[in-house]
Amino acid sequence: MKAIFVAGTAGSGKSLLTSKIHEYYTRNGAFTAILNLDPGVISLPYTPDIDIRDSVDIVSIMKQYDLGPNGALMMANDLIASKLDELQEEADKINPDYLIVDTPGQIELFAYRTSGPYFVNNFMADQKSALFLYDGVLVTTAVNFVSMALLATSIRLRMGMPTINVLTKTDLIADKISEILRWTTNLKTLENAISAEADGETYVLVTNILRSLNLSGFAQGLIPVSNATGEGMVNLEGSLSRILNQGEEIED
Repeated sequence: MKAIFVAGTAGSGKSLLTSKIHEYYTRNGAFTAILNLDPGVISLPYTPDIDIRDSVDIVSIMKQYDLGPNGALMMANDLIASKLDELQEEADKINPDYLIVDTPGQIELFAYRTSGPYFVNNFMADQKSALFLYDGVLVTTAVNFVSMALLATSIRLRMGMPTINVLTKTDLIADKISEILRWTTNLKTLENAISAEADGETYVLVTNILRSLNLSGFAQGLIPVSNATGEGMVNLEGSLSRILNQGEEIED
């Protein structure tokens, strides 16, 4: 079993991309299952094979502990770690080729509290990889792009596993994709774009962050994918295969 953790900011398209990855692998003959780890989600574009909502209920937590929605979400996300053995047992029974893990919508609750990294590190799979989603609508400006790259780097440190950066919603930003991709490979182009957007103080701050991030090739290999149409899945699957299958791609 290979596990793929799909992470990103709220609204970046995690659940929709999860459904497209599942469809792609299934269409090409791979046995794929989905684990929903978001206890607060109401509706999903797929039917999860394993669902944290079966054992962690937001409404019950609110009533039992007299909490508001935010407090209940925090407690619910912490409870994910306590359900690790149960979720592991369910996954092992299904034993798919690929288990796609749709992580909670509030990335700060999952990645920056102890429970999220604990779950990621202790969930047993033959190979593990993470996808971090750059919300295409948010990163059409250079300053926002660097801010997202900083978050992606931080999440990668918290997750502690090979991570692929994915540019989502490409069907909505067709006129900006080539420019965004240039930013990932040409530091000067990105600095010029920042200069055109920002005042002096912001420019100094953002470019200093950028140069620090660039030491590790922070966004190289950013893969454009449409969450809605599935366009770009071939390239995404190829990158996943290099990590999970030592380069052996499934047939399209």
